Amino acid sequence: MLGSADGLLDAATAPSQEIFDQAYLADQKSDDPERFRAIGWCRGFLCSVIFEVRHDAVGEFYHFVTAWKATREEAQSYAENI
Repeated sequence: MLGSADGLLDAATAPSQEIFDQAYLADQKSDDPERFRAIGWCRGFLCSVIFEVRHDAVGEFYHFVTAWKATREEAQSYAENI
């Protein structure tokens, strides 16, 4: 499930969800807290999103931390791996 624990997405995170609707590249960025980076397309731009996988009584959800337009290095990595 993407978004908040209750399944709702706010205006800031909704565009970032688009990355997960198509092919994307993901890797782990840190261990504590455990954070991941996803690189993919969002509203016509190649973007990077940092997110955490969290759990609550309902199940697993993604907590979005930040997003930005992909750097040249991230775009190259995406092109080489997708």
